[in-house]
Amino acid sequence: MFNTRASRSLVGSVGMAKRTLASASTSVSIELPASSFEGYNLEVPELSFDTEKENLLQMYKDMVSIRRMEMAADALYKAKKIRGFCHLSVGQEAIAVGIEHAITPQDTVITSYRCHGFAFLRGASVREVLGELMGKRSGVSYGKGGSMHMFAPGFYGGNGIVGAQVPLGAGLAFAHQYKGEPNATFALYGDGASNQGQVFEAYNMAKLWNLPCVFSCENNKYGMGTAAARSSAMTEYYKRGQYIPGLKVNGMDVLACYQASKFAKDWCASGNGPLVLEYETYRYGGHSMSDPGTTYRTREEVQHMRSRNDPIAGLKLTLLEKGIASEEEIKDYDKAARKYVDEQVAIAEADAPPEAKMDILFEDVYVKGSEIPELRGRISDDTWNFAKGTFSNKVY
Repeated sequence: MFNTRASRSLVGSVGMAKRTLASASTSVSIELPASSFEGYNLEVPELSFDTEKENLLQMYKDMVSIRRMEMAADALYKAKKIRGFCHLSVGQEAIAVGIEHAITPQDTVITSYRCHGFAFLRGASVREVLGELMGKRSGVSYGKGGSMHMFAPGFYGGNGIVGAQVPLGAGLAFAHQYKGEPNATFALYGDGASNQGQVFEAYNMAKLWNLPCVFSCENNKYGMGTAAARSSAMTEYYKRGQYIPGLKVNGMDVLACYQASKFAKDWCASGNGPLVLEYETYRYGGHSMSDPGTTYRTREEVQHMRSRNDPIAGLKLTLLEKGIASEEEIKDYDKAARKYVDEQVAIAEADAPPEAKMDILFEDVYVKGSEIPELRGRISDDTWNFAKGTFSNKVY
């Protein structure tokens, strides 16, 4: 069901290949502004670093692809082809892209319900993401999970319960440590989830056991419709770990996100224990598609962020200033992304929904081949027999 990084060559045919760097590529020096990082009991990452030009180009392509995909989801929702909850990440693309380019496929990622971009970067195609949103059998979770429950190799969701992914992330980090793997887990949550007790419980266990866990707060300034200052007595989320070092990052700058994420992964995977990162970002839309996003903030505020801090526009300026790409080439990347997403939307729309069969409801309760003989239901008549593929005491 899931596309691996290698199998996404079809995307490369339209110029959107996933992070395949040419061996003869040339490097470029990046100098980040001094305001990119703030540390808490921690020396901040270097502001100067070298990376490959192709890496910067791919970051741009990835961010444009995610934005086009989210805009397509917006249109499909408004056309009533997507139902239920739908949370978009327009404006926050730099975080997912920065993290993904800083880590390896062996590292693990888990996040909340604003997860479409992460699923795409970890290997799911646009067709699988949008198919899931439309309840299609071709979706990432076979059309059963919707916006909040998406998975891919090394990506553990997409979790609908506020803050619940944080202790799960600590568990993933424990697995890396237990197996002696030189990897780390990025456990992402929003500022709205930051006051959950389970978050602090996860901090405590991670520090006690020195787990390679990067607790990553995506602070987009609003928990649903509530400004951070109205819900949090302390809004410096990177200091919330107390006994865990912290780092605040400009989450609207993909290069700052990349450098901070690389630093965090190396720190945690080197046996230094956990870190608390705060990616300071902003969502242009509402909390979800049912929220217009204008009742608790002004249109001028949103427009200011779009015009002054947009992550895609920021990286585009870097590409132009350093002569990595011309205006015409960047327009070609934008067109390629639009074409690819439009093609994937058409395929996903044409895909079939799950068949109306009872056994489909039970097929993912256990890993295939490991099922128990019977799964008890609420009452005797609801008991499911895996061998027979039907209910044990009742015939439908």
